[in-house]
Amino acid sequence: MTAVRRANDRFGFRLELLASLVRRDVSGRYKGSLFGIAWSLAVPVLMLAVYTLAFHELLGARWAGAEGRSGFALMVFAGLIAHAMLAETLVRAPLAVAGSPNFVKKLVFPLTVLPLVPVGAAVFHAVLGLLVLVVFAALSGATLHWTGLAAPLLILPFVLGLCGLAWALAAIGVYVRDINQLGALLGTMFLFLSPIFYPLSTIPARYVGLISLNPLTFVVEGLRNALFEGVLPEPLSVLAYSAVAAVFAGAGLLLFRRLRPGFGDVL
Repeated sequence: MTAVRRANDRFGFRLELLASLVRRDVSGRYKGSLFGIAWSLAVPVLMLAVYTLAFHELLGARWAGAEGRSGFALMVFAGLIAHAMLAETLVRAPLAVAGSPNFVKKLVFPLTVLPLVPVGAAVFHAVLGLLVLVVFAALSGATLHWTGLAAPLLILPFVLGLCGLAWALAAIGVYVRDINQLGALLGTMFLFLSPIFYPLSTIPARYVGLISLNPLTFVVEGLRNALFEGVLPEPLSVLAYSAVAAVFAGAGLLLFRRLRPGFGDVL
């Protein structure tokens, strides 16, 4: 019982530490700005307006089953919420440890928490994004189905996979600084190689298998189906996705722990 209690205490401490670091990260990002945390809401809305103008108005893109400009915007926004989580992790995780050498030199500091800070911040912004989506849907008269309550079943395994990605990128980023330059590039690639501006059903058959392997595809399509189509995610698909995410998270954590002994020498 003592060992279990100690393990629970350590987990509770790390969870509290992570929450504190995420709060500091989010508040520090907007410190001194005129609108403060309101930028967390303004940026995705402004980007959504730009994408809607570019793809819907200028290029004439349409979404089957979605009515007009607002319907297209809602479909795109649902995809952008998931993509923003991945993009933030790709851009910020490589510097999570490399950018905090003072923590590395503290022997008692749990370094595994540092890569999870950008993931936690991404989750915070995703929650705000979902709130914006719900409000926008209500104002535009769009129908949101009760099946949207199943969104956590899609997002939680996705977050677990992001944790594994963050651990791997943070560990490699200590030794290979070039990986930091790839984050924005990969984020842009995932933006256009994921069914965000187009539904999976419109992709040519020869590319469906490739796009389906994209970890964003399952989440983006599942969110849209649950929110706007009233379709619950298939239990077996959720379990399979969760299992892959758990394996990926474990592999990322293992890599982090394997490379951790050399952090102090490099930094």
